[in-house]
Amino acid sequence: MAIMISALYIGLVFGLYVPNWEFTVQTSNSTFSNPSNGVGIKTIQCGLRGSLGPPCNAVGFVDRVLLGESHLYKNPVYKRTKECSINSPDYGRLPPNAPDWCLAPFDPEGLLSTLMAAVSCFVGLHFGHVLIHCKTHSQRMVSWLLASTVLTVSGFLLQLLGMPFSKPLYTVSYMLLAGGVSGFLLLLLYCIVDVIHIKKPLILFQWMGMNALIVYVLAACELFPTLIQGFYWRSPENNLVDATECLLQAIFHSKRWGTLAFVLVEIIFWCLAACFLHMKGVYLRL
Repeated sequence: MAIMISALYIGLVFGLYVPNWEFTVQTSNSTFSNPSNGVGIKTIQCGLRGSLGPPCNAVGFVDRVLLGESHLYKNPVYKRTKECSINSPDYGRLPPNAPDWCLAPFDPEGLLSTLMAAVSCFVGLHFGHVLIHCKTHSQRMVSWLLASTVLTVSGFLLQLLGMPFSKPLYTVSYMLLAGGVSGFLLLLLYCIVDVIHIKKPLILFQWMGMNALIVYVLAACELFPTLIQGFYWRSPENNLVDATECLLQAIFHSKRWGTLAFVLVEIIFWCLAACFLHMKGVYLRL
């Protein structure tokens, strides 16, 4: 089934003809304040097959046809590229002579991308089957090592054959690489925790794993940060979340290092939150 879905994805991505297409410029997007890009209809010249670039890939074409432009994400990651942002790799103003597709919507979790996300579930299912059916440490570790190696090598081979590692497109090469690296990480943690029995330094991961669903809903879906940002002093920018990030950026004298420190603080916060839920015996499951 995984091979069939992957073959379908590859066939559609490289076989679908992507014609020229039009979109309406979204003037409400504050990232693009250049008046030269005003309101109107933009036309993207494609007329080809097999493109994996931002303007003419089949992933976006399928979403535009089946979902419609109004249902696509308005601020995709390619707006952080050098072609689309003077602050690349961050969002920013359009550079001079920026291509029109910089203003186009694109959904990184579209229909074709979901196909490869389903294959990722099959990869995880395989690793879970190994855990259930292999009874000894050596059997599990050898099986995971072989699977991770095959996935990683296959990903690099596809990359060499012309399919880049692209998370927005969720290419087969990206899926294989992500699955292989995740398998190696699982193997490492299993060896440390279950074989060598070094558990205390990694207890934070255990707490997170016990309440992974509620942490995902509140943190990754940004429900909790959005709630906190709703309380501010005088202006919406003066909230606890943004103030903490700005403070860390000032301490490190760097926007990137400050943002990294903020993310690490956020991870530690959710680890402690998961610990609190564990101590109270609160678990959310499906």
